[in-house]
Amino acid sequence: MGGALLDGWLKSGIVSGVTVLDPAGLDDKYQNNPKIRHIRAAEALEGTFDVILLATKPQIMDQVCAALRGKIAPQTLILSIAAGKSIGYFEGYFGARHPVIRTMPNTPAAIGQGITVACPNAAVSNAQRDLATALLGAGGMVEWLADENLIDAVTALSGSGPAYVFHLIEILSATGAAIGLPADLAQKLARQTVIGSAALAGAEPQTPAAILRQNVTSPGGTTEAALKVLMDGRLEKIYAEALNAAKNRGKALNA
Repeated sequence: MGGALLDGWLKSGIVSGVTVLDPAGLDDKYQNNPKIRHIRAAEALEGTFDVILLATKPQIMDQVCAALRGKIAPQTLILSIAAGKSIGYFEGYFGARHPVIRTMPNTPAAIGQGITVACPNAAVSNAQRDLATALLGAGGMVEWLADENLIDAVTALSGSGPAYVFHLIEILSATGAAIGLPADLAQKLARQTVIGSAALAGAEPQTPAAILRQNVTSPGGTTEAALKVLMDGRLEKIYAEALNAAKNRGKALNA
């Protein structure tokens, strides 16, 4: 996800320079880019930064924050895209008066079609919030929350949501093959139907999903026959159970 945002920043020209701290080395596509400086350890950090983006696995965040503590200025914005790490967690390392923004992006940000929800602490200035909006906007839409407790629900819906859509493609592909279609054709039909439907929803952002559904549904037709099965309450119950499971797992990771 950090790489996806970096690509967006470089393409848009929103940044004049980026220091990438990665012990594993720099991706080949960034080699010889004059805007990028690569270092392998926090000890090599020099100067001051407007923003520190923490885009690492939660399992090694303790190590990362411990290495950064004392190396960054008090006014430097901490921008986290790490799941399961609260604002309070980062304040524990950098101080309650250090500006911190916790975010939850999703994977379509890699192609500029994602949505990121962000939540600031009290130390974040209006200018820093605007800067974060611009930086996160490289991955798509940005929405702001005042209540960090809602992040787990965001994670359950949009953070994990792309996996639900990909699973729908899997189900439609397999079911299409089961009712007689060649497997490769069923897969193409399922994938493009989801892609096209999502594009149509995106092209008509003011039209409720229920209206888009009704526009496809002729009275007494094939779609109506299918929807009588899909809308009998079982699917709503399954999704409620799924999103609650994801939300509760998020709470457990935050503990």
